[in-house]
Amino acid sequence: MNLDYIKPDNWSIIEEGFDPNTVKSSESLFSIGNGAMGQRANFEEHYSGKTFQGSYIAGVYYPDKTRVGWWKNGYPEYFAKVLNAPNWIGINVKINDEQLDLATCKQVKDFRRELNMKEGWLSRSFVATMPNDIEVKVSAKRFLSLDLDEVGAISYTISPLNAAAEIVFEPYLDSGITNEDTNWDDQFWDTYKVAQDNHQAFILSKTMKTNFHTCTFMESRIFINGNPISIDSNDISEQTFASFGYRHFVKQGETYAIHKFAGYTVDRKHDKSKLVDAAKTALFKAITLGFDGLLDKQKQAWANIWEKADITINGDVKAQQGIRFNIFHLNQTYLGTDSSLNIGPKGFTGEKYGGSTYWDTEAYCIPFYMATKDQKVARNLLAYRYNHLEKAIENAEKLGFKNGAALYPMVTMNGEECHNEWEITFEEIHRNGAIAFAIYNYHRFTGDYSYIPEKGLEVLIGIARFWHQRATFSEAKNKYVILGVTGPNEYENNVNNNWYTNYIAKWCINYALENIKLVETDYSSDFTRIMNKVKLSQSEMEKWKAVADQMYFPFDEERNIYLQQDGFIDKELVTVADLDKTQRPINQKWSWDRILRSPYIKQADTLQGFYFFEDHFTTEELERHFDFYEPFTVHESSLSPCVHSIQAAKLDRMEQAYTFYLRTSRLDLDDYNKEVHEGLHITSMAGTWMSIVEGFGGMRVKNNTLNFTPKIPKQWEDYSFKINFRNQIVKVNVGHDKTSFELEGDSDLEIVVNGKPITVSPNQLTSV
Repeated sequence: MNLDYIKPDNWSIIEEGFDPNTVKSSESLFSIGNGAMGQRANFEEHYSGKTFQGSYIAGVYYPDKTRVGWWKNGYPEYFAKVLNAPNWIGINVKINDEQLDLATCKQVKDFRRELNMKEGWLSRSFVATMPNDIEVKVSAKRFLSLDLDEVGAISYTISPLNAAAEIVFEPYLDSGITNEDTNWDDQFWDTYKVAQDNHQAFILSKTMKTNFHTCTFMESRIFINGNPISIDSNDISEQTFASFGYRHFVKQGETYAIHKFAGYTVDRKHDKSKLVDAAKTALFKAITLGFDGLLDKQKQAWANIWEKADITINGDVKAQQGIRFNIFHLNQTYLGTDSSLNIGPKGFTGEKYGGSTYWDTEAYCIPFYMATKDQKVARNLLAYRYNHLEKAIENAEKLGFKNGAALYPMVTMNGEECHNEWEITFEEIHRNGAIAFAIYNYHRFTGDYSYIPEKGLEVLIGIARFWHQRATFSEAKNKYVILGVTGPNEYENNVNNNWYTNYIAKWCINYALENIKLVETDYSSDFTRIMNKVKLSQSEMEKWKAVADQMYFPFDEERNIYLQQDGFIDKELVTVADLDKTQRPINQKWSWDRILRSPYIKQADTLQGFYFFEDHFTTEELERHFDFYEPFTVHESSLSPCVHSIQAAKLDRMEQAYTFYLRTSRLDLDDYNKEVHEGLHITSMAGTWMSIVEGFGGMRVKNNTLNFTPKIPKQWEDYSFKINFRNQIVKVNVGHDKTSFELEGDSDLEIVVNGKPITVSPNQLTSV
């Protein structure tokens, strides 16, 4: 299969030529979403070839009962599945009573698919010769509205080229769907009503167990040669299915078209008894605007997003296409309007990982949303974790912790842990640190301290209590150790004293203690409220401090580096460069036993700590650790290349930084990990943004001031990005000879460039 079939383009993802072998991969790459729902790029017409049909509704999930070979105490009861929702995109097409199906056509030519990222729509066109020898030209365009986020719209046009034909459009809704990813092949949906009335159809269904009620709806308009016509329909209604049949005799060369408006209303937003009424309201608004009017609003909505979020790269089309692809999918997945939602690793593009919330949000996504949107969006992401604090305490209690210790879940939909691999569920506890770091990062960037006394301090206290209880005092070392963990490198499980875990645990405790003092001094009423709630004593805080002050960190004196964990240098230290290429990726070629005994690192682990806590270490220390650990890193996590790109840029290794940038930005477009058919890597896409802004742009916030140390790959002519810093938007343009700054705001802004302070004034170009 040709994995490099996507055409380079600055603003679009383009596929030319029909290849059944790339259908599932393209269904992922061309996925569309609007924050409230999303769908894979399945064909509207019937397709009997290999396909992964997927439509998803934000926040709607199913607790699929855990399936493991050996049950262990503390296991979660279920793994939350993002649900394949009822299908509304379908339009069966019959030509002289024969079904259009690209898998059975005699010939398919001029096939072209485009995801226009600038304007937010997906199109497809082709010429097909049917088994009955009728040749037809088809063009389809669809989008999920950002303005009416319960609605999607499809324009589907067909023209017989070599003879007149009787053509039938059968738009349908289907709730008799299954998940690609399921443990027990359970039925996830219960359909309890199918209704049709005056070219409108509604399917009312609810999820099993979680009892989310949804109404899937549709209404269509028919056109001949661009003019609306009225056709009586042949209505079909079954237990989980509703369709209309619009039959028309179409002359050779005429165009027969359908505009289909459809989508979901959900009881997360409406009273469950009013879902059909809400659907009718949504349809009325969409039909009133019409396809073209709704599309115009879509273009404007995306123009508004790109105005803040775009990154331009001149001189390197693949690099430009890559970053826009990443920014586009991040905005399709999460727009920050609902604090009960979060950013799933696959977004709306697939079902792997359960579609739930991981530490990726705090570690990678929050910087993107802070800088490209209003700070309220990032605050919503922090509030999401505060709202789940009681569940985090319950999760810790299930594992034997007490006194309000909080362990945030590795995977969640509603705050409960729902990941069922023991080495992750019980041991990858560093995730707790990312939750605390996000609070620090938010305050550092926005200057908004109010979140901490209002909500954040309670989270920090729960996390500090966990680290205090999770550490063990070692008599032999006269230090506190943390045993039996999995660090960010998931290719080593059940290790002792993972350096990153120990370091972030120490930092979390100290950060909690620091903020307790600040809140006590400056927010006395909040302090009293919180202390009455959490029952925190001075003696308990002294015990925390003892753990932080006496934390053990494995260190190799000979190499002068921190060890990733105890015993790392006991491994057979063969670098990736000396690994047989036929053995890659090792996660698909090796046994787990062999991986665990190897020195190979899935993603930044020790270097993740050097990324988070860059100011704690010298550049020379970073260089030593980078030179030791990167050669053992296989980068088989989507989260790996971005951190390494940022650090390579800091070390002035621009060719290496550029290579890592291309890998992170085109991870899915070029299918580096050979798994794009399962869905895209959404959360790592925020890391791609960081690799430009923090890596090449060198953007940091130090002492309440924006700092830049701009660099540029030799492959680029120039690049630019915008930062919304404390309600002032700074545009940065980096070339080989100079860096320019423009400010959209009301007052001057002091920034630091290459260590020197400069003043940027509104609407004036400042160059250095």
